[in-house]
Amino acid sequence: MARRIDVTGAGGVRLAAWEFADPPKTGLDHGAGRADGRPEREPGVPGVLLLHGLMGRASHWASTARWLAARHRAVALDQRGHGQSEKPPRAAYTREAYVEDAEAALEQLGLAPALLIGHAMGALTAWQLAAKRPDLVRGLVICDMRASALGAASQREWAEWFRAWPVPFATLADVRKWFGEDDPWVERPHPARGEFYAEVMHEGADGWRPVFEPEQMLSSRETWVYDAHWEELAHVRCPALVVRGVDGELGRAEAQEMVRVLPRGEYAEVPDAGHLAHYDLPEAWRSAVAPFVDRVLGD
Repeated sequence: MARRIDVTGAGGVRLAAWEFADPPKTGLDHGAGRADGRPEREPGVPGVLLLHGLMGRASHWASTARWLAARHRAVALDQRGHGQSEKPPRAAYTREAYVEDAEAALEQLGLAPALLIGHAMGALTAWQLAAKRPDLVRGLVICDMRASALGAASQREWAEWFRAWPVPFATLADVRKWFGEDDPWVERPHPARGEFYAEVMHEGADGWRPVFEPEQMLSSRETWVYDAHWEELAHVRCPALVVRGVDGELGRAEAQEMVRVLPRGEYAEVPDAGHLAHYDLPEAWRSAVAPFVDRVLGD
């Protein structure tokens, strides 16, 4: 099961966090909550915060979170502008805001010191938070996020891609087909990619549209694509695992350089996986990260 817990992020933005467990691992379920009404972790139950990538949502982590929830307290966050979290004005989509949101989630949910697991943009948020607040983070998993600058051309390509979306979609089947087959960015049929995007659509009077505003996604992306992020990696003091899908966006050479820059870096690959390794091939993903998770959180 997944239980929603509201979190107040930077600037008062309302964020939806989802705790995965059956029943949820929280002191409130045993009559032992904090005086302010916030959840409190059971003694000895390590906390994990999962952060999705750009355009993603907490539910994309469901398989990973349920696996973790067998022994740990696993919470996935709908980041600002995504999922069921609030979608504030354009000016709110800064790197600082995303990092402060994750910081607030760790504190308000009683998860710290936690293992942070992030995909793409969520991984960048995770390592920036680990560098800023080492007291809150005991370990870090970075999935398919580059530390190098991507540049203006990349941002233009994304803007053009958003304009190419044939919205509204008449049905969810049309969503799955376009993102899994017809999208010009798809080199070969990719059903899991179609399912991934079907999860971020909602139905309106004229058809299916994304739950997010594309302009807000571009604004979020604009705050990191022009800069490199190696310096923040160098300030991450906790154990950190860099994971890449062999066919993903993070190349092997850059991933291994990230491991070298991280003071306590490690490396893993998910064979036959692309950018959405944790979603495409959840069992292979779990196999790649499980040894690290066990060492950080305890067997």
